[in-house]
Amino acid sequence: MRTISIVPCLAYFPIFLQIVLTLIITLCLIASSYFLGQRAQKNKVKDTPYECGVPSDFGMHTKFSVKFYVTAMLFILFDIEVVFLIPWSFVYRDFFANHIAILTPMLFFLGVLVLGLFYEVKKGALDWEKWAN
Repeated sequence: MRTISIVPCLAYFPIFLQIVLTLIITLCLIASSYFLGQRAQKNKVKDTPYECGVPSDFGMHTKFSVKFYVTAMLFILFDIEVVFLIPWSFVYRDFFANHIAILTPMLFFLGVLVLGLFYEVKKGALDWEKWAN
């Protein structure tokens, strides 16, 4: 007869408790904001965009230059590398002690990123004057 041990399930209890507490706090904050928050009356003057004391002459949706989008996408692209590099730096010593090759794949990853950066510089994606209008 096979018995099931409860001990491995108890190892995940702190994670489960944190998830449940997070959900409870989130729902309480949303409910309190809904029930206790101020109700806005529909008013054409109050619903208009307002900036620096000058009424705007345009709608709420303004067009941005492409350079802002390109800069944001490049930031996201090259910022995500940190998500991979930081954990790698934490476990490098353990992998090295156990004779597991981890340096070569990370050097390949960094090489691809550096090639991508050179490609972006060559294409002029980082040149703000090119994307002026």
